[in-house]
Amino acid sequence: MHFAKKMTAVLSAAVLLLGAGCTKTESSTSIPDFSYPDNPLGAASAMIPDVTLDKYQVPENEGMTFVKNLKLGWNLGNTFDAVDMKNISKENELDYEKGWCGAITTIDNIAAIKAAGFNTIRVPVSWHNHVDEQNKISEAWMNRVKEVVDWCRACDLYVIVNVHHDNSEDVYYPDSAHLEQSKTYLTAIWTQMAEAFKDYDDHLILESLNEPRLVGTKYEWWIDKNNDQCKDAVSCINTLNQLFVDTVRNSGGNNATRWLMTPGYAASADGALNDGFTLPTDSANRIIVSVHAYTPYDFALNAAGTDAFSVDDEMNRRGVTDFMDNLYGKFILKGTPVVIGEFGARDKSNLEARVQFSAFYIAAARARGITCVWWDNNAFSGSGENFGLLKRQTNTFMYPDIVQALVKYSE
Repeated sequence: MHFAKKMTAVLSAAVLLLGAGCTKTESSTSIPDFSYPDNPLGAASAMIPDVTLDKYQVPENEGMTFVKNLKLGWNLGNTFDAVDMKNISKENELDYEKGWCGAITTIDNIAAIKAAGFNTIRVPVSWHNHVDEQNKISEAWMNRVKEVVDWCRACDLYVIVNVHHDNSEDVYYPDSAHLEQSKTYLTAIWTQMAEAFKDYDDHLILESLNEPRLVGTKYEWWIDKNNDQCKDAVSCINTLNQLFVDTVRNSGGNNATRWLMTPGYAASADGALNDGFTLPTDSANRIIVSVHAYTPYDFALNAAGTDAFSVDDEMNRRGVTDFMDNLYGKFILKGTPVVIGEFGARDKSNLEARVQFSAFYIAAARARGITCVWWDNNAFSGSGENFGLLKRQTNTFMYPDIVQALVKYSE
């Protein structure tokens, strides 16, 4: 680690934080010493396929430019979003951060993500297990979230902060029976989030909800456009998204014009494409549609599905492009930006197929003006959903070929 390089990083961090409004008096923490790793991905991968796609017509407006500049994203998954840890007490609530992923985030992790070529970090946060009876967020929890956000900004990254695993009948739930309760809870959380980040510049993005859905019902992960229960949920999500925008816009500071992300039902493509889904009315006209898409499902997410993907297979390609084309037609062509806030392909001991998928997925999205954010849960072993790229405990990219494919086609 070279002294000159380290000092440059520290000085850059100070300048960036001042530019973001995160001075020492406004920030929850000072910035520790760090440096960017040299060539964290190693030699160029021979696995990366050649992908040549025609560029789609993308409107030239502020939103499309903003999303283009996000470039490529990475989720700090299974971290601040962890819930249901019965062995963690209120006094030790910060242990939630490592409860699911087994690691405490460091600024060196963030620097490695930047050095690898990512330009955005999504920080999923669950709040309901860190509030009191009046829905006041724990100061320790908020300060820790802000600390990591400040590290992201010190590394010149865009940051997305959201409300994640708070979707349950005793917290918020998108149906008419729970709507008033949901509005009360979410208004409290969004108000505190808005206050905490109101002085940050446009590199900080707030996202209303993660995957709002009818948890525990047969419609949890799919939407029946003709079903009254689903129609009610879609309507309630519209109401909550509008409340989110109004709450943030009225909170002062840079929140008056901050970019905001809002999803449809379950944050799925089908939810956003549903005829009942409406964009919130926004005085600043700065709304991004948030979509999650682990597609094609049998390859990307289904443990019992296929482990094969090739850029030369038309059915494989259509498993990626069909939903993107629909999003492009409904939103992009009409000037509304879209971010795929979660995507990826779980490890099935099929590295080359995952490299092919990663290259094509990003190339197809960027051709249509969409930016994507890989879901990384720091999981690498066992039979679960192993989406890890960066092993945080050692700050090592375990699949540099995948990262190189993502970066290459995100330009």
